[in-house]
Parts: sequence; C-alpha cells; structure tokens
Amino acid sequence: MLIAAVGNIIEFKDGLQGIVEKVNENSVIVDLTYMENFEELELEEKTVINHKRYTIIHGEGQIKE
Repeated sequence: MLIAAVGNIIEFKDGLQGIVEKVNENSVIVDLTYMENFEELELEEKTVINHKRYTIIHGEGQIKE
C-alpha cells in the first residue's frame, strides 16, 4: 500500500482534493482549502482520510508493508 507523505496532494471521495498536513498510523489529515471551489462546497477546512480511501495525485508516497 502506498502511503501519502506531508505535502502530497491526494484525491478522495468523488474527486475532492487536498494537501496532506499530517500522516498518522492509519490515516492522513488533509487541508481542503487547496481546491479552487472550496468556498462553494461549504466543507470544513480539514478532514481525516483513511489510507485505503485516497489516491496520491502529486508527490511521492511511501510504501507501507
């Protein structure tokens, strides 16, 4: 499994994107203000995403065994 690193841009849940701010054992904390349409979506600024639920779209991740 490929785990995101701090600073990576990830995509999850129907095309939402964000910048990884912190990597935890089972999840990442993501800043959603990266998206151009963030204001329109009326979402919280940050969210937690399980490693199994995202794809890295920019940056290099780390392999978790």
